[in-house]
Amino acid sequence: MKEKVRIFLADDHRILREGLRNIICSEPDFEVSGESGDGREALEMIERDRPDIAIVDISMPGMTGIEVARQIKKFHPEIAVVILSRHESEEYVSTLMKYGVDGYVLKDSAGRDLIRAVREALKGNVYLSPRLIKNLVSEFHDVSSSGHHAPRERIIRELSNREKEILKLIAEGKTNAEIASLLFISDKTVKAHRANIMKKLCTHKVADLVKYAIQKGFIE
Repeated sequence: MKEKVRIFLADDHRILREGLRNIICSEPDFEVSGESGDGREALEMIERDRPDIAIVDISMPGMTGIEVARQIKKFHPEIAVVILSRHESEEYVSTLMKYGVDGYVLKDSAGRDLIRAVREALKGNVYLSPRLIKNLVSEFHDVSSSGHHAPRERIIRELSNREKEILKLIAEGKTNAEIASLLFISDKTVKAHRANIMKKLCTHKVADLVKYAIQKGFIE
């Protein structure tokens, strides 16, 4: 009998993992070999068990999915990595593509796209959710028509240490409530810092905050 494809699930939402497990196990040649809701634990388990494919959420406690993916592809390139995320930012996609991930699937279309992504990864191909491809094509057209990359370079005022800390958490996909809990401050304080960060960086777009955080090395 042909061995089943061994797939590891790394996502901090238990109910979502259960749904993903059901999707994967509906395929006769797939099996879930392990799972974790913590990034650092997930990486340790993946390094130990060496699954064929790791499905990794970007936002996890312990270690971000971005860093988990980077470590896997650096030290175990034979393990395919499919990213699962609610983020459509071009910065997330381009950064993870540079690390060599094999797929990027949006959570709201995971039911349709996840199996396709896994099967493409097994063939050595890269899979992106169709909406991501549409966004990337749109971004390319915007750059081509304007003759320069958007957003424009801006004069940026220096961020405080607390603002850098909050920016890092925003870029990792944390909500205001999650940031408040992690830093032991109120939601109101987080919102005030968030507003100041956006004012200093001259933007109202989370995608711009992510790009700045990556450029400055606040997140891997």
